[in-house]
Amino acid sequence: MFEAVKNRYLVPFDGSFRVENAETEPPDSAPGKKESKKRLEELVDRLSELQRMLYAHDHHAVLLVFQAMDAAGKDGTIRAVMSGVNPAGCQVFPFKRPSAEEWDHDYLWRTAKRLPERGRIGIFNRSYYEEVLVVRVHPEFLDAQRLPRKPSLDQLWRERYESIRDHERHLARNGTVIVKFWLNVSKSEQRRRFLDRINEPHKNWKFAAGDVAERQHWDAYLAAYQDALNETSRSWAPWYAIPADSKPFMRLCVAEIIVRSLESLGLEYPEVDEHKKRELKQMRALLES
Repeated sequence: MFEAVKNRYLVPFDGSFRVENAETEPPDSAPGKKESKKRLEELVDRLSELQRMLYAHDHHAVLLVFQAMDAAGKDGTIRAVMSGVNPAGCQVFPFKRPSAEEWDHDYLWRTAKRLPERGRIGIFNRSYYEEVLVVRVHPEFLDAQRLPRKPSLDQLWRERYESIRDHERHLARNGTVIVKFWLNVSKSEQRRRFLDRINEPHKNWKFAAGDVAERQHWDAYLAAYQDALNETSRSWAPWYAIPADSKPFMRLCVAEIIVRSLESLGLEYPEVDEHKKRELKQMRALLES
């Protein structure tokens, strides 16, 4: 299934991506809910094994970036896909409204502090891409950033795309594997999930009135996503536009892409030298005696 997923949902690097062509529903050939969950369990086991090898190999870091409209299922997908990974080898950071300290730095600073070290998987639940998504839809947020220069908005977005591309290429050159997911939920499905949060008491805590207010900017957000994905999907940091109306299928796609990305690294457990082998032999003899 992976090759079909990879080819179907990989955002091309030629700027030809169009949000109106991006799927929100699984294709007709997709496995059903039960089969998707079964395959996900298998992939979670494989991911756990690969994470241990990544940690032991200690040459690469992995950065997974999740972006989506509200209620697309980022939290649940991260939880489901990473459920079998050793917590010591994985770190998740959500990025919400910047703090006063963060506003006193450039917009890449707060995420750069949270980058994974070699041997670990880092997950950004939202990221520096908020600066060309939410801030693009609400340019009034720029006032709090106290920028030293004020180019036109079009120029500012171009500069930020360039900075993001350079940032990600630098990370990739130094061993960070970057995989980015846009979980593409439809407006009608988002509405249904918001109503669930209102109607089901145990989900009330999830509901925020501001999320509903943002729906009036739906088209502006889609335009911002289209430009961001076209400008920053590169071979060293690809974007995948994953249908998000079916949570089981979405999670399966994400898990498959992560597993194959790790498998492409050719990870192996380190081999010990002859000196270490002799030492192990001596220790075994000592323990057995």
